[in-house]
Parts: sequence; structure tokens; C-alpha cells
Amino acid sequence: MATEIGACGAQTYKLEGSPPKRPGTAFQEEPSMRITKIALVLLGVAVFTLVFAAQAGAQTFNKRTTVTFSHPVEIPGRVLPAGTYTFTVLESMTARNILQIWNEDKTNLITTILAVPDYRLEPTGETVIEFRERPANAPQALRAWFYPGDQYGMEFVYPKERAVQLAEVTHEVIPAETSEPTATEEMRTVPLIAVTPEKKEEPVAKAIQTTPPETTEVAQALPKTASLLPLVMFLGLTSIGIAFGLRRIATHLG
Repeated sequence: MATEIGACGAQTYKLEGSPPKRPGTAFQEEPSMRITKIALVLLGVAVFTLVFAAQAGAQTFNKRTTVTFSHPVEIPGRVLPAGTYTFTVLESMTARNILQIWNEDKTNLITTILAVPDYRLEPTGETVIEFRERPANAPQALRAWFYPGDQYGMEFVYPKERAVQLAEVTHEVIPAETSEPTATEEMRTVPLIAVTPEKKEEPVAKAIQTTPPETTEVAQALPKTASLLPLVMFLGLTSIGIAFGLRRIATHLG
């Protein structure tokens, strides 16, 4: 505080510094800042949730699965050495019976093969790989792949000549291609048959169970196979809405 002497000898006072704040100003700014911080946190949570949901949705759609074989295994058209591989379903809304096999980190596509639906009564929460019987000193041939929680798996379709051999050796019905497709697009329309151990050719739908038996009773308690993806996305969008709402309130208060 500084003192000045006026013309009449009376003392006057000049205040240095900022004028005093209006009562209540600090109390108006504090809630505003708090709401802004809450809004930013909710927005960050929402963004993380939506990114997670997008990644989970993509993995569920293509059924990406990592599989490790401790010994060589036969797949349609070739033998895979022992190692780790990634299985995916072709990312198509219509061709859901085309399987792709990649190297472990999915940087190299090894092969693309056809499959037919393979129904099972009781889904499991784990990946299931089924093999066919094999003669001595021969690699096991893959029969089917079941994604966790799915009631339908994918039974591998073999070239017709190899399917005849496998049917005779394993005494099982083997799905086969009537012609060998040269491109992925051709796989959508290639005719399929089922080869019996007697070397007969039958329609796939007649020889292989691709749908539930008509006599199967509905289970009392269905397995919990529904995805949590819709709920995660709903929570993410709700968080975004709340964040923007709080931001508007904070702006109004400020």
C-alpha cells in the first residue's frame, strides 16, 4: 500500500495490485474445472472402449485362432511342418466356408482351402482341432476346426483324388472338390461331393451332418455363446454422450 498527500493535506490511499475478486467467482470456476476433467476422463475411456470393441469384433468375425502342432500335419493340398500357425475365416459376408492358414504372426498366407459346416451337439469354450485316423508313419490329416463357443465347425475339403485315398484308409466319409479351384473367387462356386469308403460319390448334405438332427431335443440351458461386443460398444457410446454433456455444462458454468 502506498500513501499520497493531497492538496488539502488530507491523506489518500492508492491500492497496488489486482482488485479483489467478486465473491463467488472461485466457487463458480472450481466445479467447472472438475466437470471438464471428468468429461475428459470419460471421453478417454470411451475411445479406449470403442477401439477394444473394434479389435474384438474383427477377431470374432474372422475367428482368428493360433494353433501349434508338435508334429507335421496334413491339410488339403500339402503337409504343414511342426510349428505355430494362424487360422482365419475369409473376411467375407457370404463366403464363410473358406479357411485361410497363415504363419504365426499372420504376415504370410500359406494356403486357402474350402470347408463344409460340421455340426456338434455341445460347444466348448476352447479351440478344438480334430484329426482323422492315419496309417503308420504318415502325418495326421486335419478333419475339422471348431472355434470356441461355436456349434458349427469347419470340416476340411480335400482334393478328390486324395479324398478317395483318405476315405479308404480311415473308413470315413470325406468331403471333396470335384475340380481344383485356382483362385479364391472360384472357391465360392466349386461343386462339392462326399466320397465314401466304398469310393462312391454322394451329395455332401446327404452323407455329412451339416445341420442339427431333427430329433435332437432343445437343451434346457443353452450355452452362453453370445458376444459381449454389443454391450461394450453401448458403454463406449454412452460414455461419449455423457462426456460431451458434461463438457457443455462446464462451458455454461464457465
